[in-house]
Amino acid sequence: MNLWFVLVGSGLITFAIRLSFIAMAGRYQPPSWFVVLLPFVPIAALTALIAPDLLLVASQLSFGLNNPRFWAGLVAIAVAAWRKNILLTIGCGFVALWAIQALQ
Repeated sequence: MNLWFVLVGSGLITFAIRLSFIAMAGRYQPPSWFVVLLPFVPIAALTALIAPDLLLVASQLSFGLNNPRFWAGLVAIAVAAWRKNILLTIGCGFVALWAIQALQ
């Protein structure tokens, strides 16, 4: 029964947080520095999710040849900067990962 309380309570809290932003729309103007920084939130969030997978091997920071994800990530970053195409970036990253793993 405690699990249900946690689930319902979490749902209500999440709903209240989201509702507060909808209810305050038009009534509150955030500071200009805050609005300027908002476009960087998705980049920071994705970096926080992806960086540990690229940089850690067995919970140790690794930039060496024993970390194929790091090198495949560098390939994907280069392709993304060069072509600005999401599908090509993902495809090249996967191909690089598979090739590097096959060579090991």
